[in-house]
Amino acid sequence: MRCFQQTGRADVLLCEINDQLRQTLEDRYQLENVFAELSEAIQEQPDLAVICTPAHLHIPIAIQLAKQGIDLLVEKPVSTTLEGLTELANLIEEHSLIAGVAYVHRSNPILEHMRHAVRENQFGKPVQINCVSGQHFPHYRPAYRDIYYTQHATGGGAVQDALTHLINLGEWFVGPVTSLVADADHCVLEGVEVEDSVNVLARHGQVMASYTLNQHQAANETVVSVICEHGIARFTGHEGQWWFMTEPETDWQPGDMIALERDTLFINQAHHFLDSIEQRTPFVCNLSEGVHTLRVALAILDSVSTRQWKTIDA
Repeated sequence: MRCFQQTGRADVLLCEINDQLRQTLEDRYQLENVFAELSEAIQEQPDLAVICTPAHLHIPIAIQLAKQGIDLLVEKPVSTTLEGLTELANLIEEHSLIAGVAYVHRSNPILEHMRHAVRENQFGKPVQINCVSGQHFPHYRPAYRDIYYTQHATGGGAVQDALTHLINLGEWFVGPVTSLVADADHCVLEGVEVEDSVNVLARHGQVMASYTLNQHQAANETVVSVICEHGIARFTGHEGQWWFMTEPETDWQPGDMIALERDTLFINQAHHFLDSIEQRTPFVCNLSEGVHTLRVALAILDSVSTRQWKTIDA
């Protein structure tokens, strides 16, 4: 709500079933329209809806909204199963709706510039992508034991909560994941049993990939390296910059360095979605792309339990 308000392009109303939270947000953001029931909010005939409930509720709510002809921005992951996705896709097509999934890395201007360089073959054809990320989840989400995070069924665990961002980012750079094998475990986080550490080997077609993530290390760092035929591009999220190198024994050359505030990416994402609504053009991560990332996340969880390579359907 805060970030859509800060665009200056939207009048925001809230639907929230938690009475105390609804009152807190109404006061904090000086909202004129708040509702406890979705049916009441729909009667206001909104142009678009942002669905940011626990992930297992995304699709039932999206279907209800799509039937009313409302454009949709769905938080990641788009769901925790594939159930209802075909019905939703059919409704979106029937009503000519704009539908996107909120993978916010795609609204990071630093990554946009690095992706442009890679996609324009500035360093030759990509052959490998490596993503390493970690943070201290209890520090940033101290209520993790009391929210969706505790169960896979509600979108919890490191794969669905955090790794899905990196997978979607990799797919944005070099195309869909086509096969993978994964290992994950609960190593550190207290009060939960879901995995907090993950390693994935993957293929994006001919491009090899590795993804490593944990949610318990002290350092809050993300490094994404795209290795190409004639050079390497690297994003260092904790530094707010991307770099490149094309010759051995030379220094890293800086790409763009952009100072990002807490809400910058989410305000950018709101602008991107409002642009899509106004221009009737696809959102930066459309529903089909978000669904494929969901298929990858489900394949990772399946691979962890079976210890087998998995193929992901298009």
